[in-house]
Formats: sequence, C-alpha cells, structure tokens
Amino acid sequence: MRPDVPPLGVVLVAAGSGTRLGSSEPKAFVPVAGRTILERSLDGLFGLRESASIVVVAPAAKLREAQQLVKSAAGPAARYVSVVTGGDSRQASVAAGLAALPEGVDVVLVHDAARAFTPSAVFERVVRGVRRTRAGVVPALAVADTIKTTDAGTVTGTLDRSSLAAVQTPQGFPFAELVDAYRAATEEHTDDAALFAAAGGTVSVVEGDPLAFKITTPWDLRGAEAVAGATVPVRTGVGMDIHAFDESRPLWLGGVYWPAEPGLAGHSDGDALCHAVCDALLSASGLGDIGGRFGTFDARFIDAHGDVFITETCAIVRGAGYEIGNVAVQVTANRPKIASRRVEMERKLTELVGAPVSVAATTSDGLGFTGRGEGVAVIATALVYQSR
Repeated sequence: MRPDVPPLGVVLVAAGSGTRLGSSEPKAFVPVAGRTILERSLDGLFGLRESASIVVVAPAAKLREAQQLVKSAAGPAARYVSVVTGGDSRQASVAAGLAALPEGVDVVLVHDAARAFTPSAVFERVVRGVRRTRAGVVPALAVADTIKTTDAGTVTGTLDRSSLAAVQTPQGFPFAELVDAYRAATEEHTDDAALFAAAGGTVSVVEGDPLAFKITTPWDLRGAEAVAGATVPVRTGVGMDIHAFDESRPLWLGGVYWPAEPGLAGHSDGDALCHAVCDALLSASGLGDIGGRFGTFDARFIDAHGDVFITETCAIVRGAGYEIGNVAVQVTANRPKIASRRVEMERKLTELVGAPVSVAATTSDGLGFTGRGEGVAVIATALVYQSR
C-alpha cells in the first residue's frame, strides 16, 4: 500500500439525469437552499475522521462545472478529490469511478449524491463493518409500512415486514472484491450490493439514518430544503447600553414616547433599548458596534430617534448576508413601568427589526445607579443566521 494513499476510497455517483425531479439540470446540480446537491453530498464525507480518496462521477456535459464545485467544496482537501465522466447507466458510472481510484485503496464506499444529507456516522459505520467482515455492508432502515404483493391492482398477499429492510447508501466493500465483481457482471443490477452478491459475495446490514433519504421527486426536493434550513448555523450576539436620566429631555424608550417621564441623556434621543438592540445585532453578525457605526462624530444622528438606528442596523446586517431570527431585551430600571406598554413596544420593535422582539423588565432592588433611580440599563441578545 502506498503511504500517501488513504486506504479508504469513495465513489460518489453524481451522473444521474434527474428526470423524475422535473429539473432541466442533472440532479446533482440542482440547488437546495443555495447549494447544489453535489456540494451537500460532500459534507458528510469531509466530516469523516479519516481521509479518503474521493472520485466524483459526473455527466460529461457537466464535467467542468463539477470540477469547479468540488474544488470549492473541498478547500484544503482538494488533492483527495477527482472528477471523472460517468457512463450510460449507474453501473457503468460506478465502474468508471472504481477505475479512477488510486492503487492502494483497501475499502471502497459507493454513494449516491442524491442522498445529500447522509451523516458522517453512517459512512463510518459502513467502513467499520467492511473492515470487520471483509465483505459487503449496506446501511438500512427497518420497514415501518405493511407491504402487500399485488397483481393487476389486486392484493395477493402480505409480506412479513420483520424480514424487510429499506437499503440506503453508502454501500461498502473490500475494494479488490468489488472490482472483480464488476468485471464479472453480465447484467444490470439495482444496486452495488446486488451486483456483489451475484458474484458470490456476502452482504450484511448496519443501521441507516432517516437523513440519508434519496432526493428523487419534487416533493423530496422540498423536504431537502426544509432539512437544509434546519441545519443553517446560527450566531448570537449581546448588546448593552446605559443612559442617565435628563429631566430636560423627553423620554423615548423602545421606539415609543413616554410622556410625563424624564428623558435620557445622549447624543441622540438616548433610547438605550434601541441602542442595545443595535449592538446585539451587530455583535451577532460580527460587524462591530453602534459606536463604530454611528459615532457621536456624525452630526446626522444628533437627536435621532431609536428607530433610525434600528432601521440602519438591520439594513447593514442583511446586507452582510444575514437574516435575523429574534431579539430578546431585558430592561433594568425603576421607571418607567415597562409592563404598562410592553405589548406596544414589542409590536413596534418587531415591525422595525422584521423579526420577533420580546421585552422584559426588572428593578435592581435599590442597588446601584438604576436602584437609585439615576438611569436605565438595557441588555439585548440577538440571533442571526446566514441567508441562503
């Protein structure tokens, strides 16, 4: 075995037409929430704890595009991945991928790119199974539905589902034995395990995963978009602002006016709540803070209301490629009494932010400057996620 060649090889089949998906693009090149099925199918592989030689089998017309997508997705691991042209059938495409793997591969996985969300743990279970048995291994799920046999639309019997399994990919094999099985094949098989068994090999089962579903129909594609949305990484941020009371100024807090209450000192209208929201959003997005974005040096913001800052901040955050999940605000002050206008404030702030904003309030039991009634302190937390 060559020391520079990983003992694990993977053939990633991405040469399907996608006719049943109803797309003009080959299936692997159809986007799911902003990334192609091909790119997403590589995620589980790059999550493996060991390196692998990966051969992506793509349609001839998409070879160059596949090379670019794979290179981008692989990043520093690009030297482990190559792209070859597929054949007229899945079996021919797998054969092309096997032929492209480097000498020294001991275990090979054959995986359908259409199962784009297969977790890394499934790949690793299959690899362990092959190394333990030196035979074929497939991931599978127990069949939950009752299965009937039919003839011309009439039910003819009921199968014992305890002996049935829904098989997925990746399917794993000792490399040399699978190559031999492909050379001996004289007919088309529905999967690699069937071909391997036809050549006399044995195949065992390990636990599959519901996330390894196959994207075949438009309904599957919509389900994949839901899964992709659920896996979007989120970021959180914290913002804090403190302002002293100023009896000579009107009070604006949370974007609303509070008559008969002392205002807050500041370069703008002193709305500590809105300022804390801005800082939380900028913090979550990694975009600095309100002082750096709207400093006291900028005359445009003298006496500006809080809604101006929130509107500008949300535009900056979304312009940087983030969507806002929600914002939570905690006010610490003896006055004003937040509970009397909480619903109004939440409605106003939610409208400004374009995402849910909740407001809570407390006193500090006479402690500190807020307890002495000298001002208001506000802490806000925000959740954002990358837009697709």
